[in-house]
Amino acid sequence: MKYLLIMHMNPAVWESLTEEERNAIMSGHGPFMDAIRESGEFIGTTALADPSNSAVVRVRDGAPVVTDGPYLEAKEYLGGYYLVDVESRERALELAAMIPDAKVDGLGIEVRPVMFSAGTEM
Repeated sequence: MKYLLIMHMNPAVWESLTEEERNAIMSGHGPFMDAIRESGEFIGTTALADPSNSAVVRVRDGAPVVTDGPYLEAKEYLGGYYLVDVESRERALELAAMIPDAKVDGLGIEVRPVMFSAGTEM
């Protein structure tokens, strides 16, 4: 079963960490990726840029309208994700707990089943 392990980012929480703590979180993703590659559960991962780099496209009266910046004013935003293929929800929760961000007060990993995916099959 495929699950998306979604990493939410809160800039206030991130900035409250020391540089050493931030570096430990960032470098902790390498061993996690190695472990899930080795177990065969890894499908893919993506880290996203800050929402200030985004644009929102809406079509109004048949014409696209582009607005720079994040879609919503929010204290948290999607920072990235891992897509995994595991035997059970319990295993997905176990993997989420291994992601370094899960250990930081104010951050967490959302675990959501994937209902449909295309383009990732090989």
